[in-house]
Amino acid sequence: MTGEFILRLFTAGILGAIIGLDREYRAKEAGFRTHFLVSLGSALIMIVSQYGFMQIAKEHHIDFDPSRVAAQVVSGIGFIGAGTIIIQKQFVRGLTTAAGLWATSGIGLAIGSGMYWLGISATIFTLLGLELLTIIFKKVGFHSAMIQFSTGNPDNLSKITDMVLQKNYRIISYEAKQEWRENHVVYHVTIVIKNRNHSEEGNVFKYIQQLPDLMIEKIE
Repeated sequence: MTGEFILRLFTAGILGAIIGLDREYRAKEAGFRTHFLVSLGSALIMIVSQYGFMQIAKEHHIDFDPSRVAAQVVSGIGFIGAGTIIIQKQFVRGLTTAAGLWATSGIGLAIGSGMYWLGISATIFTLLGLELLTIIFKKVGFHSAMIQFSTGNPDNLSKITDMVLQKNYRIISYEAKQEWRENHVVYHVTIVIKNRNHSEEGNVFKYIQQLPDLMIEKIE
């Protein structure tokens, strides 16, 4: 029976790593190691909940429900998923990764309980959801981009705003802070925009880089 348990752990870890590789490829917050550990740990907990207390139950004639432990895994994985979500100025990142971790824990629970084909099928569907749906609906939904830059030329602020509006992008958030530096004002700007075509974001970045007296601090 130990060999069967090891096979379950191995299979769960591999399936979790496969999903994690997709997140790693897209440079997301949780990569293949995190997904590997989540799936492996979920499978281990499921195995322990099913078989770890059987001897005690037989000796003392105790009835127990192994599904209670599985339910706690599903609840507990929410803390890890919450750690991958970043909310900044109406700019949210990590929701898909958090959902992927939640699905990965379910895959680990399925493999841990011996449902190999269910876990494998769930892995395939998860990958389809992450990749195929992204391709199909790439031009349907809006894509968010956050740009942080600093400039000492106030004209750059209006130029960037005009360019964004001309491209029919939506400005979700705009914040500009002033800082005195060597007898002149430096503007630190954070702008969040949304557009339908993800590839067009590069045009905004190129335009901003060409402006004089401007330094890009962060792009997401």
